[in-house]
Amino acid sequence: MIIKNLDSISKIAVKMQGAEKVTKQLVIGKSDETPKMSLRVFTIEPGGNTPFHSHNYEHLNYIISGKGAILDDDGKENPVENGNFVLILPNEKHQFKNLSETEDFVFMCLVDKEFE
Repeated sequence: MIIKNLDSISKIAVKMQGAEKVTKQLVIGKSDETPKMSLRVFTIEPGGNTPFHSHNYEHLNYIISGKGAILDDDGKENPVENGNFVLILPNEKHQFKNLSETEDFVFMCLVDKEFE
């Protein structure tokens, strides 16, 4: 069994092209010898966003706090807020955006450990 507190996990700046004001925390991953999955937490500061991108794997997301939007394949903004769950399918283009001017947008992202 592994128990961790999010506050004890380092935030790493996301350096992908198109990412602005985004950090990632690797909560559970390969280094914990997880058999299949990795759990990451992303924090997007006010006015920030992830890149508009796609990849060949799915990821499951849970909005921990804040309000934002997820752009879909067509560029449509889909509003999300704390308590929402989101499934991004393989090869589905998407982008997470923080629409707040004052509050961080924080979400968990569960992926296969090979893509942490």
